[in-house]
Amino acid sequence: MGDAKHNCVGFAARDSSGHLAPFNFSRRPVGDEDVSFKIEYCGICHSDLHQVKNEWGGAKYPMVPGHELVGHVDKVGSKVTAFKVGQKVGVGCMVNSCRECEFCQRDEEQFCVKGMIQTYNATDVDGTPTYGGYSDSVVVNEKYVLRMPENLDFAASAPLLCAGITTYSPMRYYGMDKPGKTFGVVGLGGLGHMAVQFGKAFGMHVIVFSTSPNKKDEALKGLGADEFVVSKDAEAMKARANTVDYILDTVSAKHPIMDYLSLLKPDGKLIMVGVSPENLEFNAGGIVMARRMIAGSLIGGIKETQEMLDFCGEHNITCKIEKVPMEYVNTAMDRLVKNDVKYRFVLDVAKTLGKAVESSKEE
Repeated sequence: MGDAKHNCVGFAARDSSGHLAPFNFSRRPVGDEDVSFKIEYCGICHSDLHQVKNEWGGAKYPMVPGHELVGHVDKVGSKVTAFKVGQKVGVGCMVNSCRECEFCQRDEEQFCVKGMIQTYNATDVDGTPTYGGYSDSVVVNEKYVLRMPENLDFAASAPLLCAGITTYSPMRYYGMDKPGKTFGVVGLGGLGHMAVQFGKAFGMHVIVFSTSPNKKDEALKGLGADEFVVSKDAEAMKARANTVDYILDTVSAKHPIMDYLSLLKPDGKLIMVGVSPENLEFNAGGIVMARRMIAGSLIGGIKETQEMLDFCGEHNITCKIEKVPMEYVNTAMDRLVKNDVKYRFVLDVAKTLGKAVESSKEE
């Protein structure tokens, strides 16, 4: 389109301390197939914390995190047909891929053989760095932009772009969506509380397994789970042995996998979406003797993410969030380290970014 690059402002980490401070940068011009939108809200994912602190390695600084961003379109390229100015849209964990490999061709861009291009801390096909949603605007190829449901709370729908698809995709792929089946959710955090809602929407009998007894009321009354089991209670776990059809394990710390495998019926499935920094151990007999399955899953492709968003719109499913101003971002990160959030922080970017930048200048 011949447009010049446009200046942006966001909050970036400059080093592995992870401290976020104002950062001025440029986005690429809006190309013929691009969509530009003003970011209104952006979720804070636990992976943002890992990335800014370089806990996974490969950090590229300065780094503007955020892969759960939503807003209204302000400009579209001349060849864009799927979106129009003023439309509610979002961008999740990726902004590009090769589009040619077998996985891209079957709408599983997250497994692109050349590597999906992440929304931040990556390099796009044009050689420019990708910067995430802790910023005022974004430019993305239309193939990686998503339509957000009109009926859902806009801020609370932002984390669906990561937490939502991370749980929805394995439930669909592994057939853990059958009405009447018994579905266990291990861990009741950002991912777990989404899995409970999807399980109920699919018509399953949902059991939450948690080490925290104080989460019982939230699980049963707040989210509608059918049962709550304290996983440290050996007798309660034993009573549920060989009775569960499916389990989605959302825990990202070391925990006893065998305790959960023993809950599964023959042909039961235990799917991992939490990633422990330490190796997990299990006895092969636990799966061989009852033809059980252990598998894993990573987000979902663009087509499936849109399907998930439409499903959420139909069933009125959103994330439970704590909406915070941009100047609170470092405090939010500190609280995230302590798991002190129920269940996702969402930054109110549009209303508070400017003030946060000005406040930083005064410090």
